Amino acid sequence: MSAHEHAAHPAHRNYVKIWGILVVLLVISVVGPFLNIRVVTLLTAFGVALVKAYMVAKNFMHLDVEKPIILWLMAVTLALMVLLFAGLAPDVMKDHGRNWKKDAGFHPPPAGGHPAPGGDQGHGAKSH
Repeated sequence: MSAHEHAAHPAHRNYVKIWGILVVLLVISVVGPFLNIRVVTLLTAFGVALVKAYMVAKNFMHLDVEKPIILWLMAVTLALMVLLFAGLAPDVMKDHGRNWKKDAGFHPPPAGGHPAPGGDQGHGAKSH
């Protein structure tokens, strides 16, 4: 077998080893929140998720052997998704403002079970 033929076939992937690494990362992401440290929880949730997504894309979707245009398309898609979130989040996540009204459906009822101020009793409820 010549060097050119060997280069045409990527190295054999050890899928069991990759699966083991993914399982260890899963355990880390599940155990992290039990430490009750916000920074550790965020790092284990999002950091481990990014590493796992990279490993799956590289090893199971075989994106490491695709043409560079695929990687550019993924990068542009991710950038547009972040831009969409950054543009919408400030309006969607706030709970006050001019002409801004969140009905009772946005928030669960208080612990006492009393209706929210304003007397809204839900859809179709009759007041006595």
